[in-house]
Amino acid sequence: MFSADGPLARAVPGYRPRPGQVELAAAVARTLDTHGVLVAEAGTGTGKTFAYLVPALLSGAKVILSTGTKTLQDQLFDRDLPLVRAALNVPVSVALLKGRSNYVCHYHLGRNAREGLFGSPQDLRHFREIERFAAISRSGDRSELASVPDNAPAWALATSTRENCLGAECPQFQQCFVMEARRNALAADLVVVNHHLFFADVALRDTGFAELLPACDAVIFDEAHALPDTASMFFGESVSTSQLLDLARDVRAEALAGARDYAPLPPAAAAVEKAARDLRLAVREEAGRLSLRLLRERAGFLPALAQVLATLDALSAHLSDQAERTEGLGKCAERCEELSRRISRWQAQALAEARQGEAVPAVQRRAPADGVPPAAASDADADADAGWVLWGETFAQSLQLHATPLSIARIFRQQLGGNGGHPKAWVFTSATLSIEGDFSHYAATLGLADAECASWPSPFDFPRQSMLYVPTGMPEPNTADYVRAVAQAALPVIEAAGGRAFVLCTSLRAMRAVHELLDEAFRRRGLMFPLMVQGEASRNELLERFRARGNAVLVASHSFWEGVDVRGDALSLVVIDKLPFAPPDDPVLAARIEHVNRGGGNAFAQIQLPEAAITLKQGAGRLIRDETDRGVLMICDPRLASKGYGRKILKSLPPMKPTRDLAAVQAFFRD
Repeated sequence: MFSADGPLARAVPGYRPRPGQVELAAAVARTLDTHGVLVAEAGTGTGKTFAYLVPALLSGAKVILSTGTKTLQDQLFDRDLPLVRAALNVPVSVALLKGRSNYVCHYHLGRNAREGLFGSPQDLRHFREIERFAAISRSGDRSELASVPDNAPAWALATSTRENCLGAECPQFQQCFVMEARRNALAADLVVVNHHLFFADVALRDTGFAELLPACDAVIFDEAHALPDTASMFFGESVSTSQLLDLARDVRAEALAGARDYAPLPPAAAAVEKAARDLRLAVREEAGRLSLRLLRERAGFLPALAQVLATLDALSAHLSDQAERTEGLGKCAERCEELSRRISRWQAQALAEARQGEAVPAVQRRAPADGVPPAAASDADADADAGWVLWGETFAQSLQLHATPLSIARIFRQQLGGNGGHPKAWVFTSATLSIEGDFSHYAATLGLADAECASWPSPFDFPRQSMLYVPTGMPEPNTADYVRAVAQAALPVIEAAGGRAFVLCTSLRAMRAVHELLDEAFRRRGLMFPLMVQGEASRNELLERFRARGNAVLVASHSFWEGVDVRGDALSLVVIDKLPFAPPDDPVLAARIEHVNRGGGNAFAQIQLPEAAITLKQGAGRLIRDETDRGVLMICDPRLASKGYGRKILKSLPPMKPTRDLAAVQAFFRD
């Protein structure tokens, strides 16, 4: 299949055999055949997508293919999968499945069209475009309607969520785009999903995978480095003020449509809305993660949380009286009760910890309770080391409260065991899963102790194509003038490269500061490179502009460290401000560090260092994306040279030609 005169060579322009790709494909085929577990690291350029698609399509098995992002999900389904399937000429049926909010909902579209409650004329225009799209679309997938921005408020009026979907009770059930997509997925031989959907449906026992997962023979995770964070989110439990606001909005709309004569409902919904907004205002931070201790230190937080529960109870009483009048009101009653249960559980655990005097800071032992994902609940009992961390996360307009498991290893291993179902093959693949070929951190995080682990290096000629520059004279990263030093050190390199640069920062604050400093320096020195910053447009729009300009400089944070592919001369320099250690005051990380250290381990060596190395490899991987690419990776952090762990991290990077001499970098670009 992968030979120079094979079907892929005949179908793919410029195809050539790659030994690593063939070896990886053979390992995947063996894993599918034996129902094994494979952790496969494949460097950039190995061709891992074809390496798992070929054996998956030839296996005769029902396969779920899960990606880290919806962007890669669409790319696989629209481009790579049709190409490989046609080349192999195999009669394999395929389907694409996304979460509910990605599909237009006929019920909510019709209800909000009748109510006509739009925030602005632009929202109305977008809504009308969505209406026209829904009338002619076969899939209802919002990604097919590019004229309406993905963040447009109109989408919230035209889609459903797990909470407000009416399911089989919906009057539009037979025409439902979501149900049609799920029926196609059940019937298909290969289904393309994303990690968020996979874990949402597995952990929450949602409709869809409750039927789909037990029936499959194999699961292949691409971008598998993202699995631990995604799994932690879905094996825990969360509730947000946005859910409360959505409930209040839907109650008002349903009351207007089906209970106009019941006057108490709208004011009860308005009380929930006010309580939700007051809860967000009680936490002053604009954006960030907060420990339970910091939340409790906000004087108004716990009273505001109690007020939310009181308004939910009042609304629930009114909804229970009216629930039978319409399916929508009945669903609102269920949502109200569920939100009340989740917030009550979170509040009870927070108060219990306060009574204990924080003898064990941030970490809660947690018994199974209604609403806790079944896998998480059972493992919380079974694992003597199981614990949960309570924390909050603020956004510009909302607050989320989380209960997150400290370890997901047992929970995830239970999923691999099949929960009594028939054996499955599991494949985990990414360009960044190991540290110097050591997979122990990744395997331990997911409970993959018995997995086969293997690595295939990139076929690119890194010593010829690239250079690694670690500047001299940099201050320590924790000093006040470090960000200014990064901008000053990067400036002559950006100038030598003719722009064409990503400047990747480890925090939003550093990103904004570096952007401001470079903007000032560009104007002072008359440099005409287009300067962009993450957040001024969507990621896709910024990337399109970056590629089109050919000499742009993009300053960005975590959104651009992975999943970004810019080939050719448009990107010839990647600057990284410092080693991407997660902030030690992150509440989940802090609790995990404490847990490991209290057990006699070394959290820095076991958690912080491996995760920083893997993240750095992701950022470095933006530079060389093709055999003809050339460029410089500049890492400003002096700890790479001064610390023993820095040298360990260096060994995990591709074998680029190292230098600490600015003149050598300038000569590289001149050549």
